[in-house]
Amino acid sequence: MPKGKTILITGAASGLGRAWSEGFLAEGAMVVAADIDTIGLKSLKKIGAHCIETDVSNSKDVETMVDFAITATGRLDVLFNNAGVGFVTRIEDLRDDQFENHVAIHLFGTVNGMRYAIPHMRRAGYGRIVNTISRGAEFATARNSAYSAAKAAIWAATRSAAEEVEEANILINMLIPGPTNTAIWGRDMPDLQGPQVTYPTAKMLATLPADGPRGKVFWNEQEYRLFSPENQRPRSRSE
Repeated sequence: MPKGKTILITGAASGLGRAWSEGFLAEGAMVVAADIDTIGLKSLKKIGAHCIETDVSNSKDVETMVDFAITATGRLDVLFNNAGVGFVTRIEDLRDDQFENHVAIHLFGTVNGMRYAIPHMRRAGYGRIVNTISRGAEFATARNSAYSAAKAAIWAATRSAAEEVEEANILINMLIPGPTNTAIWGRDMPDLQGPQVTYPTAKMLATLPADGPRGKVFWNEQEYRLFSPENQRPRSRSE
């Protein structure tokens, strides 16, 4: 169970990250909430989260975030690399640095989160890392090149990282939330599921036993084989 554990969540001020923060807090975990949205963080602080303003595209910010979690709570048990943004545009219409900045938030933020958290988890002899990905990684969706590329790269990097910590009690896996109504796409989509629906999968991956899976993708508490031929085209790019 998550009670007493420190769970660090990026992109925590809204959407998926907020739902997970609220869920883990309710179950007695020490939650460290990181985001660039300081207003959203203030409301999480009121319900008991330790909050830190963090730009995950900046490696120094990510290092400071991890150090803050350990200083504030004395430990780091679980890391959710979840921060993300969204935009849709054709490749030919990309602005200078738009693609690169998008990848920096999703991919570099995730890689640096693992980079700085793993040494602490090795010393503690325990760690669980969950990286948010998407079915967008495996499907050709117009005007979604940066998001798809970043999520596919996170899949590859996660699998490699999971092998690198095979001898340690550190399990690194991935979570597909599915089509969820979050602010990432810049508009309300009430026909999609609420972020709280994804909490059981987040909790499951945060509390895996030592012999649990590593380098796998999960969706609705079930393993999902990304890039498998039997997968069908998603109904929404927000997956």
